[in-house]
Amino acid sequence: MPDIRSLFATRLYHARLSDFAPGVDAAELEASCLTIAEDDEAGQDWCEDNAFPGYTSYASLTDLPWRFPIFKDLVKVLDKHVAAFAKDLAFDLGDRKLKLDSLWINILPEGGIHTAHIHPHSVISGTTYVAMPEGASAIKFEDPRLAMMMAAPSRLKDAREELRQFVYVAPAVGDVLMWESWLRHEVPMNMSEGDRVSVSFNYAWG
Repeated sequence: MPDIRSLFATRLYHARLSDFAPGVDAAELEASCLTIAEDDEAGQDWCEDNAFPGYTSYASLTDLPWRFPIFKDLVKVLDKHVAAFAKDLAFDLGDRKLKLDSLWINILPEGGIHTAHIHPHSVISGTTYVAMPEGASAIKFEDPRLAMMMAAPSRLKDAREELRQFVYVAPAVGDVLMWESWLRHEVPMNMSEGDRVSVSFNYAWG
């Protein structure tokens, strides 16, 4: 019998934010995201200037945990999830730690998309989901080897998940997803009439 095994795994962390602590009030987090988006004129201007659909605080607010206690509580919980994921990844961190590098709000309206990208200069990236109305986009992950599959045929529709070239994950409100920052991902068009609200983050090694 042949010996066939998987090599070079790409890990995806999927958990409930509350698995480690119930300290983040979901309603307060959603209200805070919406209030910040409404008040953040610099962020609104950046989104308009860059044809960004909806709203992101990525380019305008770098201190959400300092400004709003709910985000400080969120980071405490995320720290625990990141530590668990780093352990699963068998990272040898030495005498340094993975620390929050950036945290930002995303509000994607009907018809909005977030094209494929990676997160340079960080180690672990992720998102926690604040509002996911029916029909809101799943997140799409791309096989990092795709550009090197020059002559490979496509995969069967019922191929095992680890063999697929693209994997879609449909998170629920209160979920947290994490992946290594080099993994390309995108948010396809939001087909829901409601806003898709999430908080994304990067952790760096320092």
